[in-house]
Amino acid sequence: MTYEIATALIAFAFVSSITPGPNNLMLMASGVNFGVLRTLPHMFGISFGFALMSIILGLGLVQLLESSPQAHQALKAASVVYMLWLAWKIANASSPKQKEEGAKPLTIFQAAAFQWVNPKAWAMATTALTVYSPNSDLNSTLMVSAIFAGVNLPTISFWAILGQNFRKFLSNPRNLRAFNIFMALLLVASLWPILKA
Repeated sequence: MTYEIATALIAFAFVSSITPGPNNLMLMASGVNFGVLRTLPHMFGISFGFALMSIILGLGLVQLLESSPQAHQALKAASVVYMLWLAWKIANASSPKQKEEGAKPLTIFQAAAFQWVNPKAWAMATTALTVYSPNSDLNSTLMVSAIFAGVNLPTISFWAILGQNFRKFLSNPRNLRAFNIFMALLLVASLWPILKA
């Protein structure tokens, strides 16, 4: 990979990672509800999960899914169901002061698994691999995944930090409840690209 291509990939990774999407909306909500420190596994799970997904896609899974309409529809259905479940979890999250057993941030494994049903992650990965690793060889696929992971983690941290800073304004349980419902609705709205595709 040349310097120019790597620079362009870094710019693409930054812009696509920092713009709003399901991952960033969930990180912001987690920052509000649990703080940055407890959200760290969620952040690491996103970066690790996306990198692993990119490697698997780059080594041939994209072509397999494109050749099977049934697999594509099954993935779409799983994405919708899982994101609706996560939206419900966000809408019903309680203040960390309430110490409810059910209120926990996503684990590293849950966040990594979420990348497989996240439409924005699929779009980012397939675009990056198509443009910056067109031959789908192992070296360029690994390079795309490594650059994305390196750019993604510090970039998405912004959303968890932003959420934590909102905690001061959302210390009132009623305000926090309204915020969580709003974030859940935004997450549901982010399903639109899947549903119209």
